[in-house]
Amino acid sequence: MKSNAANLSTKSKSFLEDLRVYLFSSGKNSDGIESIVEELEVHLMEAEKKGKSIDNIIGQSPKEYMDQLSNEMTTDYKSWFKYIVIIIFGAFSFTIINDLFKGNLSYSLLELIGHISIAAIFILGIFSAFKYISANSISRVKEFAIYYVLGMLPLGLFIGLIFLNRTIETPVIQFGTTGTIITAIITFVILMAISWWARSWVIIIILALLSLPDYLLRQFALHEDTQLIVGTLISFGGIAVYLLISRKMSTT
Repeated sequence: MKSNAANLSTKSKSFLEDLRVYLFSSGKNSDGIESIVEELEVHLMEAEKKGKSIDNIIGQSPKEYMDQLSNEMTTDYKSWFKYIVIIIFGAFSFTIINDLFKGNLSYSLLELIGHISIAAIFILGIFSAFKYISANSISRVKEFAIYYVLGMLPLGLFIGLIFLNRTIETPVIQFGTTGTIITAIITFVILMAISWWARSWVIIIILALLSLPDYLLRQFALHEDTQLIVGTLISFGGIAVYLLISRKMSTT
């Protein structure tokens, strides 16, 4: 079906984009989301031709309307699980790429469990933030603040993991030279596969934001803890800015 979004008002187009994000963050099937959005486009188009506003279709509360549509749709647990697995593997890939600059890989059992836990918490935070922002009319300043807090969340968790790892001894897995090379190749393949699947540069951009600051800061005579904190602030602050810019561009 040919989209009528180009002929809709700015408010209607913005709502449709927010609806997509809300339903996706609620774990709904992509095809089902597009079907709902296309059907709503037609209703909004007809309403605007008659001089009616979007409020005549969705009422005064966009969030209640989105909740109603979400409750009528079946949650796509299979796709939801697929996205989570991809993000977790992607997060591990970023960590490994960053550590490859330091030499042979080695991780304690606590680090491995901690990285999985932090990635899971970050994923839940991202979807919760997207869902809240798409369903509520908030200022750009508040939206940026939410993204920035979300970006800072892993900072506190990773710092806590570092100190915890120094306090609690757990078995360490040494990869060695051969294991490091094999892991690097597998990681590269995973990143390329995720980028091809997503058909987006977002993986490469976020990888650069996570890896380059730390690598560049190591060229200066900084204390290890200071380097970690500054590098993480730059990385996740940059991710927050990137997410904000991407969202703004998608709604223009």
